[in-house]
Amino acid sequence: MLSINKRSSIKSKIFTNVRTVLRKKNFSKILTGFAQRYYSDDYQFIQQSVIPTMHFQRSLPRLPIPELNLTCQRYLRAQKPLLSVNDYSKTKAIVDDFEKNEGQKLQSMLKEKNNLNKNTSYITADWSNMYLSDRTPLPINYNPILVFKHVHQSYNSQLLRSTNLLISSLRFFKSLQSNLLEPEIFHLNPKKSDTSRFKTLMKYIPETVSWYGAYLFNAYPLDMSQYSSLFRSTRIPMVNKDILHKNDSSKHIVIMRRGHFYKIDVLDEKGNILSPGLLLSRLQYILNQNVSPSNHPVGILTTSERNNWAHLRNHLINLGNKEILDTIDDSLMMIALDDEKLNSEPNLMTKQYLHSNGTNRWFDKSFTLIVCGDGTAGLNFEHSWGDGVAVLRYFQDISQDSVNSPKCHPDNVSIEINSDNLQVVKLEFTLDDKIKRNIEKTMNEFKNMYESLDTNYFEFFDVGRNTCKKFGISADSLMQLCFQLGNFKLHKKHVGSYESCSTAAFKHGRTETIRPCTIETANFCEAISNKNKPSNDELVNMIKKCSIVHSQLVKEGAMGQGFDRHLFALRLLAEKNNLNIPKLFTDPAHKLINYNIISTSSLTSNYIWLGGFGPVVKNGYGIGYKILEEYTGAIITNYNQHTDGDKFRDVLTKSLNQILDVLKTN
Repeated sequence: MLSINKRSSIKSKIFTNVRTVLRKKNFSKILTGFAQRYYSDDYQFIQQSVIPTMHFQRSLPRLPIPELNLTCQRYLRAQKPLLSVNDYSKTKAIVDDFEKNEGQKLQSMLKEKNNLNKNTSYITADWSNMYLSDRTPLPINYNPILVFKHVHQSYNSQLLRSTNLLISSLRFFKSLQSNLLEPEIFHLNPKKSDTSRFKTLMKYIPETVSWYGAYLFNAYPLDMSQYSSLFRSTRIPMVNKDILHKNDSSKHIVIMRRGHFYKIDVLDEKGNILSPGLLLSRLQYILNQNVSPSNHPVGILTTSERNNWAHLRNHLINLGNKEILDTIDDSLMMIALDDEKLNSEPNLMTKQYLHSNGTNRWFDKSFTLIVCGDGTAGLNFEHSWGDGVAVLRYFQDISQDSVNSPKCHPDNVSIEINSDNLQVVKLEFTLDDKIKRNIEKTMNEFKNMYESLDTNYFEFFDVGRNTCKKFGISADSLMQLCFQLGNFKLHKKHVGSYESCSTAAFKHGRTETIRPCTIETANFCEAISNKNKPSNDELVNMIKKCSIVHSQLVKEGAMGQGFDRHLFALRLLAEKNNLNIPKLFTDPAHKLINYNIISTSSLTSNYIWLGGFGPVVKNGYGIGYKILEEYTGAIITNYNQHTDGDKFRDVLTKSLNQILDVLKTN
């Protein structure tokens, strides 16, 4: 029998040997004895909803086709502030004729088409094809951005921030994949419907009638069909029309750093999320690689005109790069690790996330999580597969999860890693002279494009929803009136204007256009700019009327009762059936209203630091704005050869102050 001392010595040697083996196999100290917990549901899922994610999808109402006469009325009302008296009379005659004649036939055809496609909306396929057929480069023109707020400094290193956001993203993905992500529901009476009782009851209502059950509680489930395209998907360039690609089984992500590509697995063979220590170690290994920036970064080609990129991609495949391209396309998601340190400067942040220099991006991916050298983080997302509703939900959930329940902590970073078994695969493209020349050419072309883009930040710290409640007006209408007044002050005319509105209350709903330049906003802009302007009481009444009209437009848009998508569908029917194109669509007024000088989108969320997008026309402005309880801010983009962004920002500030001065006197 061994003595106690000998047994103790043997145990000590065994423990030492086991610890050495574990280290060699790259199990960090913090995981020893605790690895099993990373297979628990608490780690694997960000949510475990009582109501299945897709529970309401089958019973969602379909997007309605507006009545033709209402569409014509709404179109004419939106045209009136943009046209002279004579031009408006001509347009009205054209619209009246359209309503009585060609419009009737096209409306009947649209309804017939809609009846044959009852599992979707009348606009979904055509709207997606519109995106995929456009040959315009994606960055600035299409891909929007969202930027996260900073987290506590100790968690804001590039390594910790990217690892925690990755883990939260995977937890979101797993909940979505397992039908455990809570469905998106708009609660008109949260005290009644956003409750455990409501959720339990909904769970047992059959899917075929579940939407109606929620409706009885004044709760409105939203379409969740776009969510499946968040992960494992990408847009692939093809000649004349791109395609959307999705892989249902990939377990890896792709990391970009300094124009180089790295593949790392993030799920095990059973589909479980790997441990935080292992994921952190793999990211740390990539960050520790002191590689020089790629001389020929292939990602820059995704900034190119789409047909050009399609031809170059085919050439890459012919050179033997199909497997690498498949790895990128099939990846669960993509992370770009940038060296830049932005110091929370809004204009620098906007430029970095909206375009950067394009060498460390793959703009075709459904979204890219971008983390800079100082831990600043954001998203750039491709727009053809979906809209802001799905991206914003993902953004908010992972922001909250990574801040409130981070899985990696500052003390984890100091642990030494063994790189022998990290399984980080560097993807090496085979390039020839033709591809290298085109990469260099594209880098110069993209540089000319993004250097012509100007960005400006506009903010008020004491104006927000609470201010608007006090004055009895809509916060959104206040901002839209500010944009209209600013433009009128600067350019002395009313212009085509666009505000995005989600139609996610309907099956496969996408967006509708709100037209913020109304008869009422035009009257106010002219009145307050007149030397003999009306009294303050009259101006206050005009502001309130603007708010009432704007709120009605928002309501109509959300209920699928705008005119833009309807007319878009009617015009496409005429084109596809080789019918004469109605004069309504060849009328200069139609081109004018769709030339959106002011393009806006509300990105209001407590989790967003800022969000934005590029102008949609060369002499226009792209305005991403947010309105919180006591804060209002906007990122404004424009092309500096055509417009002066500094002046526009300044005139917006003056306009908002002028409107507030009027309201304060009431």
